[in-house]
Amino acid sequence: MVVPGLLKRPLRYARSWLPPLNFITIHYLYFLATCTLATLIFWGSSTPARSVSFVDSIFLVTSAMTLAGLNTVNLSTLNTFQQFMLFFLIIIGSAIFVSAFIVHIRRSAFEKKFKVVTRARRDRSRERRRKSENHPIGPEQQSQATDQLKDITSEPSRDSDVFDKKPMPVTHLTFEEARRDGEGSRIVSHSRARSGSSRRSFVTSPQRGRRPSFMSFEGVGVQASGLTRSPTIARLEAGETTPDLGIAVGKDDGAPAAPNRNSQFTGLSATERERLGGHEYRAICLLSWLVPAYFILWQLLGALGCAAWVAINRPETARSNGLNPWWVGAFNAISAFNNSGMSLLDANMTAFQTSYYLLITMSLLILAGNTCYPVFLRLIVWTMLKAVSRFEEDAWQERAETLQFLLDHPRRCYTNLFPSQHTWWLLLSVVTLNGIDWAGFEILNIGNSKITDTLPVNVRVIDGLFQAFAVRSGGFYVVVIPTVRISLQVLYVIMMYISVYPVVITMRNSNVYEERSLGIYVENDPEGSLQEHEKQQMITNPGLLRRATSRLTSKPAQSNALFIRHQLRAQLAHDLWIIAVALFLIMIIEGHKFAENPAVCSVFNFLFEIVSGYGCVGISTGVPWDAYSFCGSWQTGSKLILCVVMLRGRHRGLPVAIDRAVLLPGEGPEGLHGE
Repeated sequence: MVVPGLLKRPLRYARSWLPPLNFITIHYLYFLATCTLATLIFWGSSTPARSVSFVDSIFLVTSAMTLAGLNTVNLSTLNTFQQFMLFFLIIIGSAIFVSAFIVHIRRSAFEKKFKVVTRARRDRSRERRRKSENHPIGPEQQSQATDQLKDITSEPSRDSDVFDKKPMPVTHLTFEEARRDGEGSRIVSHSRARSGSSRRSFVTSPQRGRRPSFMSFEGVGVQASGLTRSPTIARLEAGETTPDLGIAVGKDDGAPAAPNRNSQFTGLSATERERLGGHEYRAICLLSWLVPAYFILWQLLGALGCAAWVAINRPETARSNGLNPWWVGAFNAISAFNNSGMSLLDANMTAFQTSYYLLITMSLLILAGNTCYPVFLRLIVWTMLKAVSRFEEDAWQERAETLQFLLDHPRRCYTNLFPSQHTWWLLLSVVTLNGIDWAGFEILNIGNSKITDTLPVNVRVIDGLFQAFAVRSGGFYVVVIPTVRISLQVLYVIMMYISVYPVVITMRNSNVYEERSLGIYVENDPEGSLQEHEKQQMITNPGLLRRATSRLTSKPAQSNALFIRHQLRAQLAHDLWIIAVALFLIMIIEGHKFAENPAVCSVFNFLFEIVSGYGCVGISTGVPWDAYSFCGSWQTGSKLILCVVMLRGRHRGLPVAIDRAVLLPGEGPEGLHGE
């Protein structure tokens, strides 16, 4: 037909402008679709009708979904259904909720992949049997098959050191399955006889033999250098069966296929990739119930604890706003865990300045749901491993192997679970930044009568600690922000801006495909870079040897600085332009307010609100005449611009599109099929 032919070129041109369909674009689509639908329901459910404008409905829904926590109307004036909608949006917009959903998708994809692999292997086996029946084996072929089988059965003895010189379990081989797969690996269908007390060796860290420094970047690039042979691959070469796939492999060439510093295995055959996928699948199955359990139990127990405390100790605070005390406590707990900062009380947390239990509980929820989530999750997995390792039964040992694989190669399985040294670095950065915020609150407010005259020293210490946790991500405020010193407000702007950096930098540094996501391809064999004549000169010239040694030992530090520079430069380019453009456009729209009331509508207050929205924090300088956020006094255009800023800010902490933990089995960038 003529019409489709005419439309083909415009459609192809339009498609070229669309972003690729990957994790980032799907994440945007999820948020846009959910916010659009929720806005219509939220606006239509107002009582009385249209008491909340359509623009305010867009803003509140977007703020709840992105966990920004800013509000243009007092939440206490909303009806119960609208409050519950915000409560629900906070939960489904949580980073942990989205990551748990991804884990379940990857688990389903693995199961489909395994079905395809099993079906293909069954078909090949059936085809081989059919051919063997039609073509009898002669004496010469039978002799070759016998020699080949001897090679297979004798091969595990080469790597007996991997099993600590323990005797190998008996392996029963089936003649019909022994074959070459064309990639230098053998596939053998076998069953293994194991004693119940024998402990199976498992994956250990690729750098277990030495202690790496925090955020070590040694061995950057496509290939691994300076790494010991991986026990994972050693087990493959030894011929162990994967329960999920029923395969075992043996490398013909004896070449090591060790993982690099971020658990990217290179040089694997197709069969070995399937074997590795078996370990990864079991780890993902573990995460598929562990992450939802973490997400549900923290919120359930936190909501019960906070709700009961408010209902028993401070019910009048909630009732003065026309709210149920149990509902107020539960809403605050969920908002704290998901780092939203929204509160049904008009006074936010200033109504609980002296409530130590509530402040400490919500501080713990803020940490558990955001910056310390990877730390807590790794601690849980490590504790489970220690507990499970006490049992000697095979079923428990298999669980222990899965937990060990998850600890050794976490970023192959999950976006928010990091290797040991990265986790310690993250914990150190969280403690340091929160310590700076806490010290800043106590020191910079010395002599500030608005704080010192109203809060005793003991209360000020706890309030300062809570505000330190809340200002980086929690979004609550226990003191009115304009009452603190302007120097502390500047510190808060900086902390809100860099709030996501510790987790993002850790996530990017531990990405299995990090080098390729940054477009960096570095050779990993510094020793091999020395030419033969240079080596000869070093033998005769000690000075050259010293210089070469110093050049090689400085390589990790240079790589470390290189990656930090790349990531900070990319993150700053991602962040700065939208904040600058948003501030410029909003000041054009709201410029007359600055002329009328420069104290309340100062440029700094506008910048504070934009950074708070972009950082998805939620604290605000507010306005003197009402309890809502400062943006509640803005005009329609400014509110919509801030909605875009919040949506963009919610996506700045996501993993890159080629992060191993968000790719499905078989997916990957060009040239990564060697894994």
